[in-house]
Amino acid sequence: MPLDLAYRYFGGEGQPPLVILHGLLGSSRNWTTAGKMLARTFEVFALDLRGHGDSPFAPPPDHEYSFPAMAADVQAWLDAKGVANPVLLGHSLGGKIAMRLAVDTPPHCRALVVADIAPRNYPPHHEAAFAAMRSLDVAHLTSRAEAEEKFRAQLDDENLARFLLTNLVRDADAGFRWRIDVEGLFAALPQLSLASLAPGETYPGPTLFLRGDQSHYIRDDDRPAIAAHFPRHQILALGRAGHNLHVDQPAAFAAALEYFALDLS
Repeated sequence: MPLDLAYRYFGGEGQPPLVILHGLLGSSRNWTTAGKMLARTFEVFALDLRGHGDSPFAPPPDHEYSFPAMAADVQAWLDAKGVANPVLLGHSLGGKIAMRLAVDTPPHCRALVVADIAPRNYPPHHEAAFAAMRSLDVAHLTSRAEAEEKFRAQLDDENLARFLLTNLVRDADAGFRWRIDVEGLFAALPQLSLASLAPGETYPGPTLFLRGDQSHYIRDDDRPAIAAHFPRHQILALGRAGHNLHVDQPAAFAAALEYFALDLS
């Protein structure tokens, strides 16, 4: 059963729809700056995937975080909102889901943009983030400063610590809580590290792969797999950008999609 996803709207009414899918442990909130820039060219919607942001967690008993289930959530949202033939933009985990949905429904996907992820298996690499989140006793936290101090003691990457703590919220009556399904997503990590496509599956529409030139998520040896799944693809590197290229270089990111949009008109 598809879940009812939350979303943010960044404007651009009357232009071609662009639907953004964020990465693991992210949310639509992370796309505010880039989303507003993209609204110069597209009508921009940024969704919260199941288990993230303001969307519901995967329900028991299965707590399912599979690629087909998450792609079905997005398709149900498109149908419910009447968003037809969008450009799908997915970053990292969102890119895997966008690839899955584009391959499953090619007539209903105008174009595909994949940000810094390739159609292959990856080794699990979020263990430190989940370890820090799972070790935090949110029920007894007294302040956000206390959480920040505990994270600094566990994580060497201050940017990662700040990013993770955007998911920590405080309810007026109930104290702190995570906006993400920490335990459900942690259990799904081995599955989410795999490719979302099987050999031989293809999407025939125009596809843009964007990668950060300081990131190793898309490598030169990924090009054959990208070409096999996406025969009408382009690959573009953004300078001075890491894995979160839409955060590192939002203006260049938006400009790349504006240029890509010229081929869609």
